[in-house]
Amino acid sequence: MRTTVLGGSGVRVTELAFGAAALGNLYTPLDDRAAADTVAAAWDAGIRTFDTAPHYGLGLSERRLGAALRGRPRDAYTVSTKVGRLLIPGGTGGDDLANGFAVAATHHRVWDFSADGVLRSLEASLERLGLDRVDVALLHDPDDHLDQALAEAYPALERLRAEGVVGAIGAGMNQTRALTRIIRDTDVDTVLLAGRYTLLEHGALDELLPEAAARGRSVIIGGVLNSGLLAHPGPGARYDYAPAPRPLLDRALRLKAVCERHGVPLRAAALRFPFGHEAVASVLTGARSAEEVRDTVDMLRLPVPDALWTDLRASGLLPSHAPFPSSTSRNTGSEGPS
Repeated sequence: MRTTVLGGSGVRVTELAFGAAALGNLYTPLDDRAAADTVAAAWDAGIRTFDTAPHYGLGLSERRLGAALRGRPRDAYTVSTKVGRLLIPGGTGGDDLANGFAVAATHHRVWDFSADGVLRSLEASLERLGLDRVDVALLHDPDDHLDQALAEAYPALERLRAEGVVGAIGAGMNQTRALTRIIRDTDVDTVLLAGRYTLLEHGALDELLPEAAARGRSVIIGGVLNSGLLAHPGPGARYDYAPAPRPLLDRALRLKAVCERHGVPLRAAALRFPFGHEAVASVLTGARSAEEVRDTVDMLRLPVPDALWTDLRASGLLPSHAPFPSSTSRNTGSEGPS
């Protein structure tokens, strides 16, 4: 599987990255065996980039990911985790369902973008992962705490990078405006943009992606299926984890119809689309089973003809300035060992 370096960091990521939120029992409980099998399937498929966070299942995702990677050559894979939410002992009196994670609430989250909070968060993450280092550390959803995150948390991450404690730093959010500011005002290596550069949404083309390309920063794209709307558009489809609005559902159905005319599953086009932009280093997808991992990899490997993208533009479903990946190259990034 192709790899790309994040910005100027030297940290390599595979074109497909494994999002480990489901290992924290996101929406549906998962047992330890299924979690281990899911990570093993990702490894067997050539995926070497794994993304997690303390937020996911109150640390359960980190613990399960660390256990599943134990025994693998440490220099052979990249792990990213996040800072900004500290886990404090003492549950809220029930399952953690308010956050979508079906786990016993033995801890609760506290927002903390202070320098000390960054250090405490990473120390706890390393303990849960069973690792001596993480490769990438990201500010996690600093939407309502952006000033503190930039004034306190970011400088702490910058110092950790300078000391070699982490290899690359950045931020992960589901909006473009704040991430664009972070790219402009800091020296991050990468940003993780969830759900906002897909076949349905192209706003990142206005500022974020051009700014990242101009400054040599890498962008990781998550949520390419828009909560499943671009996987199975139809009755009951969801968008941003809620029932899909009718206009978006209709647009997804039009996208599907164009793809079908070219013999391409909508999922395959959705996975491939972000790689058309030079700033995109990796696409991050979640999975809760080995079968889902294998299906995703199969979809990514399907050939997508240039005529499909041209047809989507002509149909008004893609803007004229949206770059699309060439059918002769799966990624604009450089080849490297998986």
